Amino acid sequence: MSLINVSNLTFGYDGSLDNIFENVSFNIDTDWKLGLIGRNGKGKTTFLKLLLGKYDYKGTISKNVDFDYFPFEIKNKERMSIEIVNEIAPNVEDWEIIKELNLLNTDAEILYRNFNLLSGGEQIKILLISLFLKGNNFLLIDEPTNHLDSETRNNLVDYLKKKKGFIVVSHDREFLDKVVDHIISINNTNIDIQKGNFSSWQENKDRQDNFELTQNEKLLKDINRLEIASKNTANWSDKIEKSKYKTINSEASIDRGYVGHQSAKMMKKSKVMEKRIERFIEQKSNLLNNVDRKDSLKIIPLESKRNPLIIADDLQIKYNNKIIFNKVSFEIRNGDRIAITGKNGIGKSSILKLVIGDEIQYIGKLKVVNGLKVSYVSQSTEDLKGTLKEFATRNKIEESIFKAMLSKMGFSNLEFDKNIEKMSEGQKKKILIAKSISESANIYIWDEPLNYIDILTRIQIEEAILKYKPTLIFVEHDEAFIKNVATKIIHLDK
Repeated sequence: MSLINVSNLTFGYDGSLDNIFENVSFNIDTDWKLGLIGRNGKGKTTFLKLLLGKYDYKGTISKNVDFDYFPFEIKNKERMSIEIVNEIAPNVEDWEIIKELNLLNTDAEILYRNFNLLSGGEQIKILLISLFLKGNNFLLIDEPTNHLDSETRNNLVDYLKKKKGFIVVSHDREFLDKVVDHIISINNTNIDIQKGNFSSWQENKDRQDNFELTQNEKLLKDINRLEIASKNTANWSDKIEKSKYKTINSEASIDRGYVGHQSAKMMKKSKVMEKRIERFIEQKSNLLNNVDRKDSLKIIPLESKRNPLIIADDLQIKYNNKIIFNKVSFEIRNGDRIAITGKNGIGKSSILKLVIGDEIQYIGKLKVVNGLKVSYVSQSTEDLKGTLKEFATRNKIEESIFKAMLSKMGFSNLEFDKNIEKMSEGQKKKILIAKSISESANIYIWDEPLNYIDILTRIQIEEAILKYKPTLIFVEHDEAFIKNVATKIIHLDK
């Protein structure tokens, strides 16, 4: 056992008005398995990079362990995947690499394809087996579950259960519950560490938030009552004070007896109330600093007069004339929320692209109602550029509604002025989601919409879907989201 000690850590990017971290102090036991959580843009990846010594900062970070950061930086992605594995874990033999791939139920042929030609999920698998084979350093694992199918996630769970200690950034609630024994949360004003998994942290957070909201409401009432009472007391004191001064036979005199005593008493009472008000205001200022707003998102679906909207009969997708999954038949009706599940590379995204009209090879029948208004969220954020205003104009969406949705998902006013290219992946995915829910559509088609998106926003999206009941067909690997949202599941088998 050893400690990572963080003392008075302060860090902000050059040119930024606010620091990301301000005088933060805590200790981490390197035997702990920590889940690092927080809103997008709160500094989770930045914190990991600070541990690695990538940035200059104020304060101290002391440690006597070596770190490995995941995902590994790949300088030349046009090489064969096996070359990349050998570079990251140079002392392993081919049979060891193939053994790890088998544990992930992945064909060894991906080792002999160029890394840049692999799917997102296949690339993550190559980097994961490199991590498994590399060594026994303290791991800093940054969002490993993006693009991973549920089977590979479970393999990663099994691996991390055997590890001694690590910090993992993840927005997958069930994944965190299975692998961590401590939660480190980056809040609005501090960093907090609690023993337990995500569910126990969430219970404690909800309990603390509810307590602070109740206390805040009570203090507001107390302050309002005291302000009225203090004002009335001051008025009475003023009246009594004036009544002390009398004119008798053209000569001024002051009553220093009973009336003067009453005046002093009322003034003292007023001062006591003012001090109580100040104390209550100070107590109130210490509340709600870390209470996240959970503003409701809004979706405005359009109901088609036609039903069903989509019919598939013995549908199969082909890649290079090779059929990749067994026949599936389904229909999508108004109000259905369909999850498409299956292993990476099995054709889930291809079904979505086929529905929106892309040129995809297939056999069987697929019928989509004419004139269907579709809102599509792509897996990729590569084409996002410019300002949010320019993005809204290009996509013909109402800018004020679009920005209101982003604000509810945690965007600050400062971020509204940023170029999209400079935003985090989580913020870019929120832009795609905000665009989609700002559009009125007959059907919403979302391809892995939650990659990189923080847990609180995932819950907001779930609640909006359950409230407004749009017709939705989606690919997603977050099991909690599928469980909470889907009315039907289409599972693809090889």
